[in-house]
Amino acid sequence: MANLQIDIEGGKRNFSPGDTLAGRASWSVDADLRSAELRLFWYTSGKGTQNVGVVQTLPFGAPQRSDRRDFRIVLPQEPYSCSGTLVSISWALELIVEPNTETERVEFTMAPGGTEVMLTS
Repeated sequence: MANLQIDIEGGKRNFSPGDTLAGRASWSVDADLRSAELRLFWYTSGKGTQNVGVVQTLPFGAPQRSDRRDFRIVLPQEPYSCSGTLVSISWALELIVEPNTETERVEFTMAPGGTEVMLTS
């Protein structure tokens, strides 16, 4: 059984482009790990094809079965978190440890003023 966790500093979930997102990734698993990494990405949802853009991958060297690692990521300038009738763009961090198949994901908003852009017709 695996226990994976992502904690964002201060419990913050709203960021502006260029902000620094800091926190800690931790895990506890039953077997030796080949790798552990944190991914920063955005994805679309709604009608049509879903798109995903991995912006940054932070590999954690020599991961132990039970471990925790601090991280600091400067957020890009775009795309903004937004919601509309047909499509939405969301941001997330995902912790992946292998060979386990479990992952942990934390979503957050990334837009000017930390407020999701609402798309209207």
